[in-house]
Amino acid sequence: MNKTMAKADALNLKKRYLIWLYKTTKEALDKIERKFTQLEIDRFLAAEINKLDSGKRASRNIEEFMKYIENKEKEGYGLKFSGEGLAPEYYFLALKLKAVERAIRRFLGSRMLKKIKILYEAEMAQRILKSTEAGH
Repeated sequence: MNKTMAKADALNLKKRYLIWLYKTTKEALDKIERKFTQLEIDRFLAAEINKLDSGKRASRNIEEFMKYIENKEKEGYGLKFSGEGLAPEYYFLALKLKAVERAIRRFLGSRMLKKIKILYEAEMAQRILKSTEAGH
């Protein structure tokens, strides 16, 4: 009985560690990647605002928004790329995430990897919603 409990405890420790590894590695990669996904949306928004501002009353604000977009793009490229290829830090994080996913499959199974990914996305959405609530 004691050995079984020890095995269960060890498995729980491995599970928590792998979840933590996934979360921290994915967050670090997402911090860089989201700049690029946000750029696509920001450019769309800027174009739509431009179309909607027929009287050009928001032109100064649109210019500021465009500068914000340019700065975000420069920052994103600086974080993700170096010279002709990926920045070493970014490349390492991408490899680490793949390795963590393989470790989760190995120690906990593919179903648990899917579950962890779903939990991660739910956690990120909750954070956004909570931060928005706090602002009001």
